[in-house]
Order: sequence, then C-alpha cells, then structure tokens
Amino acid sequence: MTPSARVQAAIDILDAVIAAARGQGASADRIAAEWFRARRFVGSKDRRAIRDMAWNAIRACGDIPENGRAAMLRLAQGDAALAALFDGSRYGPAPIGAGEGAASGGAAPQWLLDRLEASGLGPDEQGALLARAPLDLRANGLKITREELADRLPVTAEPTAARQGLRLAAGTAAESWPEYAQGLFEVQDTGSQLSCEALDVRPGETVVDLCAGAGGKTLALAAAMGNTGRLIACDIDRARLSRLPERAARAGALAETRLLDPGREMQALADLAGGVDAALVDAPCSGTGTWRRNPEARWRLTPAGITRYAGMQANVLRIAADLVAPGGRLVYIVCSLLDQEGADVVRAFLAERSDWVAETVTCPLGRARGDGWRLTPFHDGTDGFFFARLRHL
Repeated sequence: MTPSARVQAAIDILDAVIAAARGQGASADRIAAEWFRARRFVGSKDRRAIRDMAWNAIRACGDIPENGRAAMLRLAQGDAALAALFDGSRYGPAPIGAGEGAASGGAAPQWLLDRLEASGLGPDEQGALLARAPLDLRANGLKITREELADRLPVTAEPTAARQGLRLAAGTAAESWPEYAQGLFEVQDTGSQLSCEALDVRPGETVVDLCAGAGGKTLALAAAMGNTGRLIACDIDRARLSRLPERAARAGALAETRLLDPGREMQALADLAGGVDAALVDAPCSGTGTWRRNPEARWRLTPAGITRYAGMQANVLRIAADLVAPGGRLVYIVCSLLDQEGADVVRAFLAERSDWVAETVTCPLGRARGDGWRLTPFHDGTDGFFFARLRHL
C-alpha cells in the first residue's frame, strides 16, 4: 500500500470505531481485526502502520470526533509529513480543504477531566493515561520461576515490582510464543498482579473470585495457593466464564466455576455464605485506568454510566462480604481512577458495615487513597487501579 492509502485505511477504521463508540458497539480492537480479516491482501507491515495511525488518532482526540477524517486531521496538525499524505491520490484521502476543521484534542471529554481532577489526578496524570503501555507477564509459579522464564524468553524481560512480573516492550507478540502455549506465563499488567497479591491467599484456604470474568486473576490466585485448598471463580457472564476452564488447563491451575444469575447471586452461593477465608472482588467499572490499552473507551462513558457502575460495585461488595467468615478478608479492586468507583464505594461500605474494617495495604508501588491504595500510569508505570483490603471482624 502507498503511504496515502494507509492513511485512508486508518480513516476508514476510525469511522467504524467512532460509530461503535456512539452506539456502544464492538471494541476498537475487534473492529480493526474484522477490517483486516476482510482484507487479507493487506500485508503485516501495512497492518501495523495503519493500526498505529488509527490508535494515535484516537489518543489525540479528547471528545468523540465527528468522523475518522477529523480525527486523523487532529493527528496531522502536529505532523507535516502526515498532512502531506492528504494528497488526493488513488486510494488516498482528499486534500485538506481551506478552513477544514480537525477534531478537538485533550485527554478526555471535559466532564471526565473534571472528575479526574476531583479525584486528585492533574494534567500530568491525565496525559499518562493515554501513553502506550508496555506488555507485562506473570510467570506461572505452578510451572516455572520468574528467573527461569526470563532466561527462556526470546527477548529481554525486566522484572517488575510484582512477585512474578516481567516487562516487555509494547507490542511484543508474546502470546504467539511456545512458552505461552505451554502455560508458563499469562499476560497480566503489573498493577493487576499487585492487586491480587494484596489478598495474600495461602495454601489450603477457601477463596472466591467473585467477578472472575475469563479468569486472569483466578489463575494468579491458583498459583499463589499452590493448587491447594478450594478456589471458586464466579461471574454472571457465561461467555467470559466459559473461557476459564481451557485457560486453567493450559496453566495447570485448579479452580471451580459458578455461573451466577444477576440479582440472585446468593442463591448460587448459599453454601459458601459466612465460610470463605478470602474473597477477591474485581468489580465491573468504567476502566478509566486502562485507557493506555483501550483509548476509545473514554468516548463510551457517561455520567449516568459511572453512577450505574458505582451501584453495581456497592452491590457486589456486599455480596462478597456476606461470603467471608469472621476473621477473613476481601480485596476490592477497580481498574478505575475515579473516587466515585473506588474510595467512595469503600467508605460507604465501611459506614454501612461496622463489622468490617480497612487494613493497611503494603505494596511496593502506589500511594494511599481514602481507605485503600491507588496505582497510576504516571506515578507507577502500571495501568490505573484502586484497591482496598478489608477485614471481617
């Protein structure tokens, strides 16, 4: 493809991403994958270039753009070589018209910037939310040590602050390696690993991962428990939870799965009520801490949506609390940096439940926030997380 044709291809993908964001449709990753699947003639170098341009344009636009061309024009404002590719050539974009407007810039829509600011995140923190993220791995302690894994990998991997964490360059295709197929590691951000470590699970315990999804944190818990005790992974999403058994088999991890019925969760969990040693609550959230990987996600959020998330978070936290035995513990996690979904939820829960207290978090990265702990891309080089460790008296 010519350079101009690459630009037009990126614009076409952006048009689809923008339409999906407005309609709460498919993710940008899925849209790009389907676009390329329908155009198998596009070579690997062209694919990388097109995707990089599209994602850079998404990061450059604060509010959702009018269309893909406006988004690409925003990117071209700081890149004369890119602007020159709007040349009207065959398969390329039309020349830039006199006075033609570009999309607005910024880290996010203004209402979201205001909420980030109110949550203690200034311009530097906001800007870092859109940087390109490295690729972090978690060595699977059921099969290999971190040091052994680092020696086996085909590229240089640096240890991270997580006990089993290794960091690779952004864009590394680690899931194509035989070590991944052998279950020697999982792709997991260091912040995610540290939030799991805060639960401090031990061999022989009964542990519930209440919002397990496809099981990334479940596998980390299984490794920390050494496959002893009892680990129950639960979720209301059948499609996501159905991926866990295959992943667990590859990792050599032992975990039960339970599909929950929304609004009737305790019916499926009645046998566990009051008898669990530890519970992990990786609650559904806005994902403001993951914009480095999903930059278009900020275009999908609304104030009403954040309020709905906060309600769901409070509900799932109550459910987890009812499972934990006296003396037991839970860790509440969100990959959001908004206090409304983090510190505020925990504060309201503790005010409601006098039989629970917040415990001091010991973590090599991050800072205290309310009754919990926060990790940010700017300060810690991880995805953004809030987590709190709570004890049942």
